[in-house]
Amino acid sequence: MNAVVYLVDDDPAVMRALSRLLGAEGFEVACFADATSFLAAHDPGRSGCAVIDLGLPDLDGLELQERLAEADGCRQILFLTGQGTIPASVRAMRAGAVDFLTKPVEPVALIRSIHAAIERDGTLRLRKAAVDADRARLASLTPRETEVMEQVAAGRLNKQIADRLGAAEKTIKVHRGRVMHKLGVRSVADLVRLLARARDGRDGDAG
Repeated sequence: MNAVVYLVDDDPAVMRALSRLLGAEGFEVACFADATSFLAAHDPGRSGCAVIDLGLPDLDGLELQERLAEADGCRQILFLTGQGTIPASVRAMRAGAVDFLTKPVEPVALIRSIHAAIERDGTLRLRKAAVDADRARLASLTPRETEVMEQVAAGRLNKQIADRLGAAEKTIKVHRGRVMHKLGVRSVADLVRLLARARDGRDGDAG
């Protein structure tokens, strides 16, 4: 399914102009005159981005940005405004907006920002899919395997784990092997990275 560009603007003339521009560039476009109708139709599972007017009649653009973040947090947003202020643009960018453009928007700048937003969207969706896969693998562990995994991730040896859990060392070795196999990791370092991704929702090597 192709990426979609959601246009949310209560000015019919702006909507028509942007819809034609983006359609000519090959984008699939979905148009909405207010935040309420957009939220009702919005599909978080679709890749793409949203181009949102800051001054909507029901929710303003920043409030809509907050709603989307609470619901999913993945949708990439570009803001358009005819009367942008520095505080509003700073707030929008800090909350993760891709760009904050002033009307009348330069077509080249808009297209460039949309491409950047869609690229970022794809990267985040791949990362989220990897995190979801990690969490599913962790959920497949038995309670005992989870206990052993935590000890292994802490850097303890089989004998130390056996003493802590009151089990035979050979039993711990079996559990450890099952944990590594189920999680698809080969080393303690790989295990630690997987846990970081699953718990923080980011790459274990980041930051």
